[in-house]
Amino acid sequence: MNRGFLFFAVALAALAAGFFARSTLDDVDPTPDAAQVLLAATLEDMNGQPQPLSQWRGKVMVVNFWATWCPPCLKEIPEFINLQQRYGDRGVQFLGLAIDDKAKVAEFAAKLGMNYPVLMAQREGLTLARDAGNRLGALPFTVIIDKHGRTARVELGELDEKKLAPMLDALL
Repeated sequence: MNRGFLFFAVALAALAAGFFARSTLDDVDPTPDAAQVLLAATLEDMNGQPQPLSQWRGKVMVVNFWATWCPPCLKEIPEFINLQQRYGDRGVQFLGLAIDDKAKVAEFAAKLGMNYPVLMAQREGLTLARDAGNRLGALPFTVIIDKHGRTARVELGELDEKKLAPMLDALL
């Protein structure tokens, strides 16, 4: 099978799943303990060092599950970079949980200049996302955790600055 066709088919399936999820589940109800699930997790950074998500407790956390093969993910990441720059000194911490190959993630993160931690969720990330409320297993998937460690919002599908900035303002 042509490798380019396979990539296109996977990307198209991810895009379709994101659009389907967005149209049917515009505002996904958070699992009551989505924040606790994520705050209990420890994932490796791109240098192989374990990073407990709880180290960012006390900040507004935007935990985003993504992959390099996911077109909506790739579209929202530059906006997340801008928002991290804009809100970082006000107590907001973006975290990218990559469900992907480490080499591809490292190349992509360097190319875009990702200014927030990227952790390697890989296969266990799918389980972690499901336990945090992503019943469809679609990407992108984002959990926003308030300064008190509570789930503030769960979003399935693409987020943009126009939608996310007011959410962050309300949590600060």
